[in-house]
Amino acid sequence: MRIVHVLLSKRFAGTERHVVELTAAQADAGHEVILILRRKAARRRADAIAHRVDPRVRVVIVGDWLARWPAVLMARWRLRRLRPDIAHAHLGSACRALRAAKVRCPRLATLHIDYVPEQHAHLDGLVAIAPWQLPTIPSPLRERSVQIDNWTMPRPPAADARERLRAQIGVGPDEFLFGAVGRVETSKGMDLLLDAFRAAELPGARLAIVGQGNAWKALRDRAGPEVAMPGFVDRPEDWLAALDCFVSPAREEPFGLVLLEAMQAGLPIVATATAGAVHLAPLIGTPLVPTEDVPALSRALASVHAARPARRHYDLDGHRAPAKATELERYYARARERLAAVVA
Repeated sequence: MRIVHVLLSKRFAGTERHVVELTAAQADAGHEVILILRRKAARRRADAIAHRVDPRVRVVIVGDWLARWPAVLMARWRLRRLRPDIAHAHLGSACRALRAAKVRCPRLATLHIDYVPEQHAHLDGLVAIAPWQLPTIPSPLRERSVQIDNWTMPRPPAADARERLRAQIGVGPDEFLFGAVGRVETSKGMDLLLDAFRAAELPGARLAIVGQGNAWKALRDRAGPEVAMPGFVDRPEDWLAALDCFVSPAREEPFGLVLLEAMQAGLPIVATATAGAVHLAPLIGTPLVPTEDVPALSRALASVHAARPARRHYDLDGHRAPAKATELERYYARARERLAAVVA
């Protein structure tokens, strides 16, 4: 199949990792895979997207050259010329690019966050990444949709990552390092983690908040020098190796790819009861903390600090990219059959 993915975001984060890994897995399976990106995602900077794409995946760049040719319209024009067997969008701008796109193939999208009628109602089908999303999709679109969990890929840290990064931020070998990895935005609750950590007053404990986002500067100003905040990092797996406990303090988390990444690192996890964490709770294996409850989060940190649990093995066999890509390929086939039946 010729599969064309459309991703018009600017910077690399969880959704972008999902798309990069999916396109690589589909290329592994022998498909012709094309990824449409906007020009800002291909610039030379650490958090760009284009340089992370598998070389077997063809990258097509669209730009905002003129106000009358925004990236959405340029992507729509490119889609028509690429003649895909499947057109698959990710996030709002890409979904809008599929609106009125003159392609004779299923127009699909992955629900990386919420169902939004303006973005999704006009499509031929949706891929929900967590079960809670399916009931939010109106019928009959829900009947043409599927739920396929997110995944993680094994990414071993550098051999010296733990010692090097802990030394870099001044954390001693006997100090207990809590940490969160992700966008520093209101929905991710990093401010709640800072408040809970301070309230716990744990001797010999440190905190690292790894990631960039709209709320980074305000949090950096409030956190003080004792909290490590390196911003965007190219190898989050190295930082996960440096931690002793991973914390997800999110107010909202549709799935929580970073939770799978923390499990991949074998870390004990403290997580708030977002929709994504509730879905993954059997894997996480520890009680979830109510969202936006700083005292409860503080108590959970104190409990882990007292127990100092070792790293553990999580069974992630059901969350590997090749298996999920196979599920998605079956869904593509059903979508093409439905469209062919309608045309006939």
